[in-house]
Order: sequence, then structure tokens, then C-alpha cells
Amino acid sequence: MIIKQEHLIESIHSALQYISYYHSPDFINAMVSAYERETSQSAKNAIEQILINSKMCALGKRPICQDTGIVNVFVEVGMNVEWNAELSLEDMINEGVRRANNEPDNRLRASIVSDPLFSRKNTQDNTPAVIHTKLVKGDKLDVTVAAKGGGSENKSKFTVLNPDDNLTDWVLRTIPTMGAGWCPPGMIGIGVGGTAEKAMLMAKASLMESIDINDIKAKKNPSDVEKLRIDLFDKINELGIGAQGLGGLTTVLDVKINDYPTHAASLPVAMIPNCASTRHVHFSIDGSGVAELPEIDLSLYPDLEMDVSKYKKVDLDSLTQSEMEEWNIGDTLLLSGIIITGRDAAHNRLKSMIENGEGLPDGVNFENKFIYYVGPVDAVRDEVIGPAGPTTATRMDKFTDLMLENTGLLGMIGKAERGEATVESIKKHKASYLIAVGGAAYLISKSIKKAKVVAFEEMGMEAIYEMEVKDMPVTVAVDTDGDNIHKALNNIPLTFKG
Repeated sequence: MIIKQEHLIESIHSALQYISYYHSPDFINAMVSAYERETSQSAKNAIEQILINSKMCALGKRPICQDTGIVNVFVEVGMNVEWNAELSLEDMINEGVRRANNEPDNRLRASIVSDPLFSRKNTQDNTPAVIHTKLVKGDKLDVTVAAKGGGSENKSKFTVLNPDDNLTDWVLRTIPTMGAGWCPPGMIGIGVGGTAEKAMLMAKASLMESIDINDIKAKKNPSDVEKLRIDLFDKINELGIGAQGLGGLTTVLDVKINDYPTHAASLPVAMIPNCASTRHVHFSIDGSGVAELPEIDLSLYPDLEMDVSKYKKVDLDSLTQSEMEEWNIGDTLLLSGIIITGRDAAHNRLKSMIENGEGLPDGVNFENKFIYYVGPVDAVRDEVIGPAGPTTATRMDKFTDLMLENTGLLGMIGKAERGEATVESIKKHKASYLIAVGGAAYLISKSIKKAKVVAFEEMGMEAIYEMEVKDMPVTVAVDTDGDNIHKALNNIPLTFKG
């Protein structure tokens, strides 16, 4: 078969647009099942928001998560394939990535930086992709395209166990150390054997497989690896980490294990999570044209609406510290008023300005405000802002005491847990830390009524925005007394006021 250059480029472009706003049916079904059986109200609220967000994205064709990911592509090239192309395989794939990123009606967030050790300059188009190529028998291309968010990718783990070490013990020790920054519930991919790089590649590839743990459980004669998958699935969920680290019954939707022969003295093990914005699709190209992608059945979604009667309404523009002292961890709030945003690069700049005696940038006022850790997608059409979900707050821990000490902040909004020293700083300053749901970025963006850049515009998605929000849903994760909902990640009992 003759594969035309334009067919591959356009297929990559279409696939990346597709996975930016469509969850696969197996994921939707698994999340619906998790929602229906969940008993923790905070976790149930989080899963509900993820499902509502997912359906909104499918209808509106806008990204599920503001972090539209680093592109991973697995390509199996039939050895009988002939090409009608001027570009290399990598260049064709990267041109597809470039087009997907720049799609006018659904522009993706530019998140990829080159020169990673030094200048970390944004490539502006999410190229280059991470590409894995394999030659196989046949006369077609089989391609799997995935977009991997930084929050889950950053929680990848690798070790080399002794041959007689227990894999289950290592996994159960390691999962709690990953915290909630990978946005559970999602999948865990495990690669065992080969060499270090082979184990990591197997773990990543396993995340491209369908969620089928219930089918495995129903088998009369599961294999040894399938028995191990079931055992790990049950034991990880028994840890009680739950959706967004809020406790509950579902931390993982599936556990995948791929293995490969290895050296007799070695047992390499890699573990990579996939978040609640699981995004991947498979397609084939046989020379007949651009790949056809699966149809999405919107009837898979339950009829859900947020029950705002369960939430406390908060006016941020008149909020006082004494009012914040009435909040308990686990409370769900609807925020209205002005918030200021800032991520890693903005915090670095602010730190330098404060320590150099320059003060804050003109137009930025943190006094009695909350800072939202977010890097939004650019707006399209008549949007105020694109999808604008939280980034992992733990990365801002090293700046928190400085910010609370020097800016008049009342608190912070992000996702995942905070370190012990940061919790102590929050307690000392009688501040609060609130979490928004990772995986509900488009839903959250609809609560943002006005948005303008007020500092560091040249930093793109890292710029500081002033946003006016109306009924933005959040959960109290650390209250003014330093009580911390994420202590359960370290198997420390939760402490509630009252």
C-alpha cells in the first residue's frame, strides 16, 4: 500500500483534536460505575464534576484539561508500506501535532519547552512529539496517539528490585508517595523486566489499552499476571486515597502489567499513572485516505447536574479570616469574586522581585485575595477563557511562606496535597488551601466571567491573570487550623474541627 504524506499528517491532527475533548467509552463506563458506588461525598462530588466536564467537552469540542499534554505516538509500520512523502516519519507526525495545536476553533495549550535544563523556551506548538516506531509485517500503519499531562507524568516511578523481592509490596509502598497530583481516579501502568528503558516503555504502552479489569475478574481461569492485576487493583483501592485524594472507594480504574524477559540478576519495574483526563486513540492507515476515528455515544453519560445546595456560597470580595475559620476540611464551596492566578514561572519572578525589594508588579494586588494555580488554554470564539483547571499545588510549596508573609494573601487554590512545612505555614498565617477538581477544566472555565492578564504577559500560559469568578466549585483541603484532608495519603487519621 502507498501511504500519502498528507493522510498521515491529517490523521495525527484529527486524532489529537479528538482526544482533547473525547473520553473513550471504556473510561466513561468505568467512571460512571465508580460514581454510582462511591460513598464518600467529597470524592463523589469530584467524580461527578469530572463526568459533567467530560460531557461538556464532548458537546463543546474543547479540551478536557487545560494541560493538553505532551504528545506520545506509538507507530507500527508494515514492512510492505510504500510512501508518497517528502518528509520523514517524525516530521510528518510533528506537522500533525503542529496543526492540531493551532486549530482555530480548539487551540491547544502550548506546554512543551526546549532546552529543558537552561532556557526552557516554549516551542509554541507542542512539538516535538515523543515517538516510538516499530517495524512489523504487513502493508499498513497502526498508530496510537496519546496526550500525557504533566501532573500524571511527573509521578512516574522506576526501581530495580532484587529477583526475589515482592512487586506488590513495592507498588503499595509507592502509590501513597505519588500523592494526588496525578489526578486519580485513573489507570496504573506497570512494566516489568527487560532493561530500565524497556520497563518504562512497557508501562507507558500499557496505558493505551482498554479498561477491562471487570472482564478479567469474570474469567474462570485468569493467568498469573491477570491474578496479580486483580490483586493490585483491589489493594490499591483499599488504600482509601480516592478521587483527587479525597478518600473513597476508587483510586484506580484498572491496573495494567506488561512484562518482558530480563537478566537473571535483575528485576526492573516501572510504574506510570494515567490521570482522569486519560486521552488516547488508535487508528490505522491503509492507503485509502485519512483515518476514521470512533464515533462517541453521548448516551453513555448519566444525566448529572451539580447539586449546588450541597455547597456553601462564598463572596471572595468581602471574605474575612474569621469567616474562613468556620470552614472545615471536606466542605464544598462555591466561590464568587476576584482571584489572581500564578504558576511556577510567575512565582519565581515574584520571589525575585520581593527579595530584591522591588515589590509586586504594577496592577497585581494579592491583598485579601486567593491565588489560583492555573495555566489556562487560550480563549476561542466568544469564550472569556479556555479550559482552566488547577495545576499541582505541591510545586508551589517552596514559595508559599514567602507569599503569605509578603502579599496579604488569604489562601490558595490548586490540586493535590501540600507538604508538611507548607501546611504549617498555612496554619501560622490562618490561611486556607482549597482544591479544584483536576479533570474538570472546561466546567471550571464556565465559572470564570472575566479574565485579563495583569503581569508577565510574555510568559504565555504562565502569565498572571485577574479573574472574576461566579460559583467556582472547590473543596477545603487545609483549613485555618492546619487540618489537612490529604493526611490520609500518609495513612494519618483525618482531624475534623467540631
